[in-house]
Amino acid sequence: MFQQLGVIGCGLMGGSFALALKRAGLVKRVMGYSKSPSTTERARKLGVIDIAAESALLAVSGSDIVLVAVPVAATETTFKAIRDLVEPGVLFMDVGSTKRDVVDAARRVLRGRIASFVPAHPIAGKEVSGIQNADAALYTGRQVILTPLPQTAPELVQKATDVWSAIGAQVLKMTPENHDAAFAAVSHLPHLLAFAYFSAVANQPAGRDFLSLAGPGFRDFTRIAASSPEVWRDILTANREEVLKQSQRFRHALDAIEHAMREGNADALEGLIRGPSEGRTGWQMNTPRVPPAGKP
Repeated sequence: MFQQLGVIGCGLMGGSFALALKRAGLVKRVMGYSKSPSTTERARKLGVIDIAAESALLAVSGSDIVLVAVPVAATETTFKAIRDLVEPGVLFMDVGSTKRDVVDAARRVLRGRIASFVPAHPIAGKEVSGIQNADAALYTGRQVILTPLPQTAPELVQKATDVWSAIGAQVLKMTPENHDAAFAAVSHLPHLLAFAYFSAVANQPAGRDFLSLAGPGFRDFTRIAASSPEVWRDILTANREEVLKQSQRFRHALDAIEHAMREGNADALEGLIRGPSEGRTGWQMNTPRVPPAGKP
């Protein structure tokens, strides 16, 4: 059991982690800090945290496990604020959706204290954010990707694995580079497409009328377009090189379908549709069912 969890960023992800550790009996006390004092106070009133810290540094003080749950663009600033209290043996993690930029920031800022840092990315979330939506079951049945550095203490990598496993997550490990390439394809590009597609429909002269006719397919496709603009601005900026590579691959696939349509080549069009249709069906049949609240 941990004596104290320090949470920096009392939102959906940090709050859910705190609730999950409490539910599992893994922590005696939770100290929380958010940039907005009203958010920290709300987290305390909701019972997500036990003590509201006045600064990020104070949230780390006395903690033997620390979770940084801030937007990825704020990671380096946060590291600078707390590095003096990142002690050897303290399990220190983040939940950022990109990893190369986070790891680079850790190398610049933490230096000799970097052995305590275990970069993490829980593949979980909701379209709604905020401490009021924190959920102890958010990570149950979800994957958590760890991208430890060569300097990361092996015992802390194991401790991180044990913590996430204890709250119901499946832990995988990969390099930061492989992580960012993979999630550009299966998470970041889908969000980009959902944002662009909804905008294209809504901003047409008859967009409002079209939206009034939209059914389940449109809702399913655009669900993630309701995600936090600030969070996704940072993710798409941080991982832009990999996302743009995936965007080009998507354009090639779309060009092929459009070409078949322009040529009136029904056989080619069917073939271009059949492959993804059968591939999606096979993938779905071989993918374990997960709770519906999370994002893809």
